[in-house]
Amino acid sequence: MNLHEYQAKRLFAEHGVPIPRGDVAVSPDEARSVAREMGNKVVVKAQVLTGGRGKAGGIKLANNPDEAEERAREILGMDIKGFTVHKVLIDQQAPGIEQELYLAVLIDRAKRLPMMMASAAGGIDIEEVAATTPEKIFRIYIDPTLGLRGYQTTYLAAGMDLPRDLWRQFHQIAVGLYNAFRHNDASLAEINPLVITSKGNLLALDGKMSIDDNALYRRPKLAEMRDTQEEPAAEREARASGLTYIKLDGEIGCMVNGAGLAMATMDIIKLYGGEPANFLDIGGNATTESVTAALRIILSDPNVKAVLFNIFGGIVRGDEVARGIVAALEQVETDVPMVVRLLGTNAEEGMRILADANMETATTLSEAAQKAVAAAEGYAG
Repeated sequence: MNLHEYQAKRLFAEHGVPIPRGDVAVSPDEARSVAREMGNKVVVKAQVLTGGRGKAGGIKLANNPDEAEERAREILGMDIKGFTVHKVLIDQQAPGIEQELYLAVLIDRAKRLPMMMASAAGGIDIEEVAATTPEKIFRIYIDPTLGLRGYQTTYLAAGMDLPRDLWRQFHQIAVGLYNAFRHNDASLAEINPLVITSKGNLLALDGKMSIDDNALYRRPKLAEMRDTQEEPAAEREARASGLTYIKLDGEIGCMVNGAGLAMATMDIIKLYGGEPANFLDIGGNATTESVTAALRIILSDPNVKAVLFNIFGGIVRGDEVARGIVAALEQVETDVPMVVRLLGTNAEEGMRILADANMETATTLSEAAQKAVAAAEGYAG
C-alpha cells in the first residue's frame, strides 16, 4: 500500500524527522485558508500516488494566499500519469535551499536485511543516479536486532561530504526514518529531497512510503490511510475478490495460480515475443466466483488481445477451474481469444470440460505461450 506524501511525512515526523509545516486542501478556498495559516509563502503540491509531479506541473510556488488559491485551482482536477488530483498539500516554503540530498530505507531481498541508501545527488530520480553516477550512492545494511548505529550514519554523512556540523542532525534523521520504516512495517521509506537550508538545518521536503499489505492486519490506523479513490478500479475489485492483481503494459492477460508460476508465465510470454498485460494470482482456492472476477478484471484492460490461463492443480482442482472458466465466459461476453493450460490434480477431466466448450488448450507452458502470442497478433479487436 502506497501512502501520499503528506501521510508519509506525518509518519516521519512522529519519529523526529523535521518536515515543513503544512496541511491538506481539497478546494482552492481551503488552499487559501491553509496558506494564510502557514504564513503566506507556500508550495502547492498535487497529492497523487505516482512520481513525476513536478515535471507534470503538479508542484507550484505561491507567495501569498491569493496565489495559493489560484495554484490549487490549476492543480486540482489535473491528470498526472492517469491519476486525477483530488487534494493538494500546502507546505511552507523552505528558507533557502543550499543542497538537496537523498535518503531512503528499503528491503534488500538478496541480503534479507533493511538497507539505507544515501546520496548527495538528491532531488532527481535515484534510478538515474544509479545508472549514470553509481559512485554517488552509499549503502549500509541494518541488523534489526541492533538497529541503526552511529558509525553507519557517520559513514553515509562522510561519503556525501556533509558538513561536520550537520552530522548529528543527519544521524537523528536517519534513525528517525529507520524507526518510521520499522514501526510501520514498511517496504520503503524515502526522503527526496532532504535539503540543507540556508539556516544550516536539514529538512525533509518530500516523503514516500510503501507499507507491506501483509502487515495491515496489525496496523489498523495505516489500513485506514489507504486512498481507494487513487487506486485503479481493477485493483480495488481484485482486492475485494481476494485476488492479487497488478496491471502491466502488455497485450496478453495472464490468469495463474501461484506467484512464482505467474512470474514464470510472464517470462515465457516475453521469451516468445509477447508482453504480459498483468500479474494475476488467483491463489490456491479458486472458485467459479473468483475465476469470473479475475476474467472480468483482465478483460477490463482495453489493451488485452489474448488471455492465457496457466493452472497447476495442487490444492486447486483442474476440473473446478475449468468449470469456473466456462461459467465465467457465460457471464462475461468477449471475443478475445483464450488459451488454457492445465496440469496436476484432475487436469484430464478439466481438459475434457474445456474441449467440450471448444476452448483452445495446450499441454505445455511453452505451447500455451506460443499459442497466446499468436492469438494476440491475429486479434483484430
